[in-house]
Amino acid sequence: MAQKFYAVRVGRHPGIYRTWPETQKQVSGFPGAQYKSFPTADAAQAFMAGQAPARQAKATRTTPAAPQRPAEITVYTDGGSRNTGNVAGGHVRDSDKAAWAYRIELPEQVVTDSGGEWGASNNRMEIMAFLRALEALKRLGKTQATIQFVLDSRYVLNAITQNWLAGWKRRGWKRSAGPLANAELWRDVDGLLAQFPQLTFNWTKGHATNQGNVFVDHLLNTTMDQMQAGHAAPPHQPQTTAGAAPTRTASPKTTQHATAEPASQATIDRSVAAIRQILRDAGLPDDQ
Repeated sequence: MAQKFYAVRVGRHPGIYRTWPETQKQVSGFPGAQYKSFPTADAAQAFMAGQAPARQAKATRTTPAAPQRPAEITVYTDGGSRNTGNVAGGHVRDSDKAAWAYRIELPEQVVTDSGGEWGASNNRMEIMAFLRALEALKRLGKTQATIQFVLDSRYVLNAITQNWLAGWKRRGWKRSAGPLANAELWRDVDGLLAQFPQLTFNWTKGHATNQGNVFVDHLLNTTMDQMQAGHAAPPHQPQTTAGAAPTRTASPKTTQHATAEPASQATIDRSVAAIRQILRDAGLPDDQ
């Protein structure tokens, strides 16, 4: 039997698969899924890269768009680093503070966590925040739930939604130009993503009016404030607030062009007060 290479350009986890059952898991019921089968890996890779498909390729099959269910869970993640790497020609130093944070909003509770690391880049912390959130969702038994991730890192978003992750995996966790930074984290992310069939992703402008993003940014900065030179980063432990009011906002229609809508001053004041109360409930300072 002739071998086939199934290229999933738009699906749950874009990539190239060797069997139809594997491919079907990625496209069945996925709105606007795009995929083709090819006799060679090169032709499949060309399709993934957006190049003209080979003549022998089958016509693209697109699944009908099904109404999307509202997300049962909303997750905010963020990472940051107070380092010299943000300066032209600068590099992260071992003494630079860095931290990650996530906020998981479930119908009945809110789960938050944050951790610090010395000498880590901003991108590493963004990946870590996303990875730790996936791990927490798995512990909570929510792998089959409809989950919306909201984050301000285009690097993490593009890695997942623009096929970067699939390309790195094909190359043995390397970039086409050379080594892949934080490859061990990306491998873990890839292994967990396959267990979550109903994820959606939205970008938000960082440090603006999105209340969930503001919360995780405050949380990770609190963690960095608590880090002391010459000491290990403080241990992290998920905090659960039962019945806490969620910070849900309307989902952007697209991942790449979503923008935060301006909020009134009264709305912002109420949001800040709610965030401070949650921080106090979690035993964290609220800077008042």
